[in-house]
Amino acid sequence: MSMFRAALILGLLSAVGPFAIDMYLPAMPDIAAGLDADVAAVQMTLIGYFVAFGLAQMVYGPWADQVGRKLPLYVGVSLFLLASIGCALSPSIGWLIAFRTLQGAGGAVLMVVPRAVIRDLHTGPQATKLMALVMLVISISPMLAPLAGAGLISIGDWRLIFWVLCIGGALSLVLTATALPETLGPGARVRVNLHNLWRGIKVLVRDPIFMGLTLIGGFSFASFMVFIASASFVYTGEFGLSPTGFSIAFAINAIGFFAASQAAGPLSERLGVVLVIRWAVIGFVGFTVGLLAIGLAGYASLPVIVTGLFLANACLGLIIPTTMVMALDPHGDIAGLASSLGGTLQMVTGGAMVVLTGTFFDGTAVPMIGAIALCALCALVLAWRTLAVMSRSVSSAAV
Repeated sequence: MSMFRAALILGLLSAVGPFAIDMYLPAMPDIAAGLDADVAAVQMTLIGYFVAFGLAQMVYGPWADQVGRKLPLYVGVSLFLLASIGCALSPSIGWLIAFRTLQGAGGAVLMVVPRAVIRDLHTGPQATKLMALVMLVISISPMLAPLAGAGLISIGDWRLIFWVLCIGGALSLVLTATALPETLGPGARVRVNLHNLWRGIKVLVRDPIFMGLTLIGGFSFASFMVFIASASFVYTGEFGLSPTGFSIAFAINAIGFFAASQAAGPLSERLGVVLVIRWAVIGFVGFTVGLLAIGLAGYASLPVIVTGLFLANACLGLIIPTTMVMALDPHGDIAGLASSLGGTLQMVTGGAMVVLTGTFFDGTAVPMIGAIALCALCALVLAWRTLAVMSRSVSSAAV
């Protein structure tokens, strides 16, 4: 399978999960009004999705190592489809939280299995290139999904968004059945039992490079989760944007991430992975802390916030795909487990940060920016320790 074909198929499958988040964002204020719920309750529909999305990866990854990549896709996408129907029919915020949680549990398969497929096909810079191409396809989500959600709200209500996601789930099943080959042959499959699972987890948890890179990516991704959970209320509440205006502002912020992600592979080949991650994390901290200082000084206008987050998210576009690939690279024999554990740790980290910072969120920009800056500082501390270990490992291997 050519790299372009693989990127297109895996990107389309991987985009379904982000669409379930991004298309829904402009509707959050409408959901709060329609279901008579407060901001915290509506944010729980995101937190439930993210936490289930993370934890379910611990099931799909080992399962995909044992039975191959396609069967878990069939099961997970089917669960996503049924949960989307439940979301569309939810009579209360409690039911919506429950079905969004099930939706996240199903959609998780579209995160962990494509990562494992990439590792089946390539390693090193080639894998980073394929990951970046996949992210290029996924980039249609933050650019088009919020606008699509705003358009659906204009002709119906927020429930219509979930009916459209049902169609996306059905199309994913067709794509899996007709276009995605099985990339893990019977001879490469690993029988999963509690002993093997625990042994693999211990190998990963005791690997300082795997854990460090995973958590650097985790806190980086957590900053984006904080933005996702808060931005619709900040942009529409504090700055008075319409759902369409919010969608455009959100797309601008997200474009920085996906545009920069396309440079991750070439820069890693040219400068080395350690240098790319180091400077990207430093840039991430500089832009977010600087934006926080501007906000505390009272000058955080909408153009300033959009510009600052665009630059910060561009740094994330270098950090997340690079740390993701390099964390998996030494663990090809348990790529599914490594992918699922990494995804779980990142999603749980993000969910925890949203819950932690949600207690301080008041609908204005400064608490949101402060939470994003906190995530950046955590990533910096981890990068300082992890990259030192990686540099020593590279030096030892050279000797």
